[in-house]
Amino acid sequence: MSSLSADGFEVSDGIGPLESGTSVLLTGDDTDALESVFARVVAPADGERSVVLATDSRGRAVKRSLNGAKRGAGDRSSVLTAAGSPSGDDIKTVDDLSDLTGMGMEFAALAADSQQETDRFRTGIFLCSTIAGELDDTRSLYRFLNSTFLTEIRRSDGIGVCALDTSADIGANMDSTVTGLKTSFKSHVAVEATGPGEATLTISDADGERAVDVSI
Repeated sequence: MSSLSADGFEVSDGIGPLESGTSVLLTGDDTDALESVFARVVAPADGERSVVLATDSRGRAVKRSLNGAKRGAGDRSSVLTAAGSPSGDDIKTVDDLSDLTGMGMEFAALAADSQQETDRFRTGIFLCSTIAGELDDTRSLYRFLNSTFLTEIRRSDGIGVCALDTSADIGANMDSTVTGLKTSFKSHVAVEATGPGEATLTISDADGERAVDVSI
């Protein structure tokens, strides 16, 4: 679907439309289901750009996932990845996920480049849980998200999503981590795989809580 003509962004499956500045915390224990929903939120429409921070997937794999959600979305996207090699101007790499300062600078540079082409901007991190697992203190993740990722969303005409695999070992209590992160995000989408190619999304935002059954 195309983006809304005013200040909103179209997102399928009952998650959207999302107003500019909206941040989404996406959680679940099935990474395939998470990736499918993540791509639907982050895939840019015509006239938009996207920047994805990918912790486990190569840049080209991320672009294929975005293309699966929306035709041509990969060509409108830039990827900062911890896997694989850089490729052209729109796939960059980071060597150390625990170096939040360096990663934040690289992310901000890609975001700035994208917004020189268009103000309409989607961004996402897949997976935040991988970053958390590299850190000695999850409070560092909160600071990174609030000082870099969420700040970029708030000051731009954009939306963003942070995906967290709740089955991952992050060296801290996952329930407490999710509870802490939810305070920084405007919306929380919990993804539960219910069968082959099926999932239920529990969406919590300012309008309350609702459940949506989707194909993945």
